[in-house]
Amino acid sequence: MHLTLFGPTYPFRGGISHYTTLLYHYLAQRHQVTLFSFTRQYPRFLFPGRNDRDPSSTVLRAPCQYTFDSLNPVTWLSTALQIVRTGASWVIIPWWVPVWGVHFFVVAWVVRSYGMRVLFWCHNIAPHEAGLADRHLTYLALNQGHVYVVHSPRDELLLREMFSQRLIYRTPLPILDVFASERISKDEARRHLGLDGAKPVALFFGFVRPYKGLNYLIEALAQVRLRLDVHLLVAGEFWESKEKYLSQIRCLGLDQAITLVDKYIPNEEVPIYFAAADLVVLPYLETSQSAVVQLARGFGKPVVASRIAGMMDSLPDADERLLVPPRNVEALAQAILEFFQHPKQSSTYLDDHGRVSASWQSMVHTVELAMTRYDETLH
Repeated sequence: MHLTLFGPTYPFRGGISHYTTLLYHYLAQRHQVTLFSFTRQYPRFLFPGRNDRDPSSTVLRAPCQYTFDSLNPVTWLSTALQIVRTGASWVIIPWWVPVWGVHFFVVAWVVRSYGMRVLFWCHNIAPHEAGLADRHLTYLALNQGHVYVVHSPRDELLLREMFSQRLIYRTPLPILDVFASERISKDEARRHLGLDGAKPVALFFGFVRPYKGLNYLIEALAQVRLRLDVHLLVAGEFWESKEKYLSQIRCLGLDQAITLVDKYIPNEEVPIYFAAADLVVLPYLETSQSAVVQLARGFGKPVVASRIAGMMDSLPDADERLLVPPRNVEALAQAILEFFQHPKQSSTYLDDHGRVSASWQSMVHTVELAMTRYDETLH
């Protein structure tokens, strides 16, 4: 098939950019694919981080036409027309946040008017702090889709509530092992980060946002350390005030027990943080799915996580002892202790079935199936 893909890629940073780039490469092994992306992504006032450009020395790249300026509506139309001129039968558009509601509506509406079909690849249907405007913007854009691919039952349910008669397919978010080839030893990683080589280390990785529950993890760490000298490594840019966490750390007397690395972790440094850790802890309050889980799986790291829909979907074969109710500090502390006291009994979530179901081959197959099934309904 001749396909187009429209979404963020390098030099833009983050999981959506990585996944869009990787999807291009895996689709291009089987199809003719043209990738379109942004010249400017988020307006500065809408972006909570310091910068949306990838600072990595080792980058994920794909051949791309950079045509779309989020602040220039003329480029929304011109990008859509350039997509049409490729002659592709389908355009694949990642969906992850309602800020793109009007932008993506314009692109999808224009290409549909020229007879192209639209597949929305949905990372997240509803934002974690959704309001009425978010729901309207989400519907505005996604209503232009012909078929949809999602990664969680929650998102599938939300989509079916909006579009009960349309084709919706679900497949796990692929394991993100693209950084795992650069393996280093635990001792080397800890020396690099200035961590004690003998202490147990738990890792909280990724942007720090309210829904990720870091405050509960800090409180749980205080309980854990009454029985075991565990060190917490927090690696990721703070998208909210860091001061409240620093105050909590001081109040609990954990200044020497926690290392905060408040920055976007470039690609070449990701292996260092996962190599240094014995365990990844994700005490999220809510999520539709998590790229950090798939990173942990790629590095073969066990995970303690909240027992919520998005996490359960990402960890289908998880050790029940390592899944805890959200906001439950005591249960979180007990799960961390359980892992370190019985590490050999804890799953790394990398069984053969899990690898196959959460593979890029499975993802590409689902995309192909969605498009083929829709095309069959036209005949």
